[in-house]
Amino acid sequence: MSKAAALEKLLPSLDNYLTRAPACSDLKGVRRFAVEFLFFGIKEARACLFVGLFFLAIFTVPHAGILGIPRYDVLLIIALAVQIGMVWAKLETVDELKAVCLFHVVGFALEVFKTSGSIQSWAYPDFAYTKLFGVPLFSGFMYAAIGSYIIQAWRLFDLRIKHHPPYWMAGLMAVAIYANFFTHHYIGDYRWYIVACTLGLYARSTVVFRPYDRDRRMPLLLSFILIGFFIWLAENISTFFGIWRYPNQIGAWSAVHIGKWSSWSLLVIMIFTIVANLKHIKKHVHIPA
Repeated sequence: MSKAAALEKLLPSLDNYLTRAPACSDLKGVRRFAVEFLFFGIKEARACLFVGLFFLAIFTVPHAGILGIPRYDVLLIIALAVQIGMVWAKLETVDELKAVCLFHVVGFALEVFKTSGSIQSWAYPDFAYTKLFGVPLFSGFMYAAIGSYIIQAWRLFDLRIKHHPPYWMAGLMAVAIYANFFTHHYIGDYRWYIVACTLGLYARSTVVFRPYDRDRRMPLLLSFILIGFFIWLAENISTFFGIWRYPNQIGAWSAVHIGKWSSWSLLVIMIFTIVANLKHIKKHVHIPA
């Protein structure tokens, strides 16, 4: 058996092992905590496979590129290779790939607007052959990575959402979140009004997940905040390596403003709403009558 065939067989087997419900055990106390924490970490790492490989490339590809290929172009090649590899290894379905592509398009459109001449919220200073409207095509994969993580985590942790708001309300909130990223440059930033509405909308919502053999619960809003925080940390590292820069980072690097944490958390809610409406997971969402 070739190494490629062995890998193709091993990775789905790992997923099957992680998602197979183990026999209820009599684990208690520290031992139960250790086992559940271990499985939680493994499942998180697996769900972050695309995220991890993509950002590993961001941190390791030299500024000058590789073999004469500019850095941004190398990152695009790596992102495409990882995405194709995940589908080939049956770690991601074609339907999930379509959803990831949607996140890429949504994110890339936002990048084009934010880097345009009249806005210039941030910039991609390096040359690339695969720049479109001044934005490297790999940038959309940063948003796709968030969607990929949510999709994979949903399956691996057998996520179920209790007291999810009606879809039309969640959809309107997602549209408002996305629109505000554009309109706040012209009619004011209504982020905190949107945050207040979101708090009310998801106040009762709970995410049920299974690290090992028992269901655990967490307020859904808390999960949005935590994911947004880790994205904000990744953004700090990315700007430190000069992948993109905010205006206040042109002369010397400085930490990304803490306010971006709220922006990322709102973006996570928008992406989550798209994922939650995918046909293959709708049946796991509970909407109270």
